[in-house]
Amino acid sequence: MEFYNVKKRASVKVADKDCTKVEFKKETSKGVQVRYGVKAVDTDGTKLTKFVSKATYDKLKCPVAK
Repeated sequence: MEFYNVKKRASVKVADKDCTKVEFKKETSKGVQVRYGVKAVDTDGTKLTKFVSKATYDKLKCPVAK
């Protein structure tokens, strides 16, 4: 999966086995809003986050974060 590293100002590729799927839930007046994302850590220790669509989230074979 490809992430953007802000420190390096460049795109970085991370293996799917090193990524974790995350659901960001937010309470709104109309109910619960869910955003789907993927988290990883780059070789220099930078934490990476990428927001993805529900379809992409479901296709990924990464473990789900707790």
